[in-house]
Order: sequence, then structure tokens, then C-alpha cells
Amino acid sequence: MSSDSLVAGSEALALVAHSRHLKLRTRMRHQFIDLTEAAAEAVRQSQVRHGLVCVQTLHTTTAVVINENEPGLLQDMAEVLERLVPSGRGYRHDDLECRPGAPPDEPANGDAHCKAMLLSASQTLTIQERCIQLGCWQRIFLVELDRPRPREVLVKVIGT
Repeated sequence: MSSDSLVAGSEALALVAHSRHLKLRTRMRHQFIDLTEAAAEAVRQSQVRHGLVCVQTLHTTTAVVINENEPGLLQDMAEVLERLVPSGRGYRHDDLECRPGAPPDEPANGDAHCKAMLLSASQTLTIQERCIQLGCWQRIFLVELDRPRPREVLVKVIGT
């Protein structure tokens, strides 16, 4: 049995679960917000030594990704997303007449929903000795794909 096992001898170790809701406001479309320190703080608060941390967006026009926090690369990624799924291309979601119940001020954001499908709504990482296991240049980002507004991210820590 490995040292990371949930069973030590004949005694089971209790799992701990800790949640932290991050509330933030985005400032622009295709914004990358580094959440690494906030996730690390949630792990510290949880007292979990070994386990998992999941960082999940609670919106359909944002994503959570892991990559390098280098300004040129972040700009490159925003440009790639825009090339793959350009805004203003007549997405069916943007046709409010075909969406009963949609408010009249609903934004044309079909492209943001499609971009989110190419990325991920969450990332799950391992925790070892109270530290999130990330590579040298890896950071955790919330990616705004729509427009500036309040956003919420859930950080869930589970382990022993």
C-alpha cells in the first residue's frame, strides 16, 4: 500500500472537505485572471496534507485553464480563441427571436459559449504536503470569454 493510502493499518483516515467561493469582477473580454494564490490559500485553510483541489467556474462563458502567466502568451491564446471562434458571426444563440424568455437586453455572446466548450469549466490538481502540485511555470487561470461582469469560482479541497 502506498504512503498516500487512506487506510493506515486498520484505521481509516478521515477525509476533510473545504470549500471557498471566490467572487471577482472581470474587466474585459478574453481576460486571464491568475487564481493560483487563491487556490493555494484555500488549500492552506483546509489543513489538507494530501488530496485534491478542484477549481471550477460557475459560468458558461468562462473557463478554467492551466498555463504559463507570460503576457505575450496570454495575448497569443486570446487571439487563437478569437480566430477559432470569431465574435459577430451570426450564432443562433444570438438570435433573441428564436429564444423564448430571453431578456431583451441579452448580449450577443454565442461565441463566448462556443469558446468555453473548447476549454474546460474546471481543473483538478493534486495536493502533496499541503502544496498544490504545479510545474515550474504552471498557473491556474479563470478565462473571461464574454464581457466584464461579476464572476464566481468554487475552490473545493478534499483529502486527509
